[in-house]
Amino acid sequence: MKRRKFIKNSSLTTAGIAATPFIASCKNDVKPIEATATATQVKPIVVCTWDFKNASAKAWEVLSIGGSALDAVEQGVRVEEADITNETVGKGGRPDRDGNVTLDACIMDAAGNCGSVVYLKNIAHPVSVARKVMEETPHIILAGEGAEKFAYEQGFKKENLLTESTRKQYQEWLKTSEYETIINIENHDTIGMLAIDENGDLSGACTTSGMAYKFGGRVGDSPIIGAGLFVDNEVGAATATGVGEEVIRTVGSFLIVELMRQGKSPQEACEEGVKRIMKKNEGRKDFQIGFLAINKNGETGSYCVHPGFTYRKYDNSGHENIPSNSFYS
Repeated sequence: MKRRKFIKNSSLTTAGIAATPFIASCKNDVKPIEATATATQVKPIVVCTWDFKNASAKAWEVLSIGGSALDAVEQGVRVEEADITNETVGKGGRPDRDGNVTLDACIMDAAGNCGSVVYLKNIAHPVSVARKVMEETPHIILAGEGAEKFAYEQGFKKENLLTESTRKQYQEWLKTSEYETIINIENHDTIGMLAIDENGDLSGACTTSGMAYKFGGRVGDSPIIGAGLFVDNEVGAATATGVGEEVIRTVGSFLIVELMRQGKSPQEACEEGVKRIMKKNEGRKDFQIGFLAINKNGETGSYCVHPGFTYRKYDNSGHENIPSNSFYS
């Protein structure tokens, strides 16, 4: 049942009355504010975490012909979900400690609509399933077997997500079964993507296979609206990468957008987001977090715990990979 039909029908029942506020919490009609007189609005534009130039190029392809920011971020991150050499996202992602590849993703549009899937097996494009959750159900998050069943009902095909490379790595890992996070080595990284289209509307998407050799059932920040991704069409958007547990504790992406609402630039907001995390982890140096943000005027910023995080930006001025400043030098 599609979301609008659900809301209409449920208004006739007590259960529907109870459900409507929950649905509305991520479905608010907001009108984008005009760019300030002192700032030049840059549009279209797309940014993504890390040096995923093929993903940002695909998103720009959509934007450059007048496509929506929502279509751009979905098509952009799908490039990495399909790339089996990227062993942190989609097909070819490293498995959990039980040998299962489990994927997480979310997507959010300019109107505040959002969808998410967590602990999804056997489906190569979780971001597209998340979009179907957003558009075709009254819900926001579907998990595990329920998410997989829904994906099949929507026409997605079952695939073996474990490649020969990741299978061999897993067998080698079993010799010690030790878990550690490795700074800037892709055993726990994510692609988060944010875009503004020619209409000035924002959207974002985030997708990952999560930490390599994690406990079965573990879910990080990437599919959690407000943690791994948040979009507010009046203000801007933010996304995160790295060790998700630390991002969840501060509701990181929501925090950064709210800091921008209060007047901080994307750069200032990302720096404050990392500093909030490090204040709760004083003296720790064993994990990486990277934040990426864009405001309504197309200004961007990023900040991370350790050097090494970069982000891709594509707009009418060109396509570049931008190194991020860091908490530790």
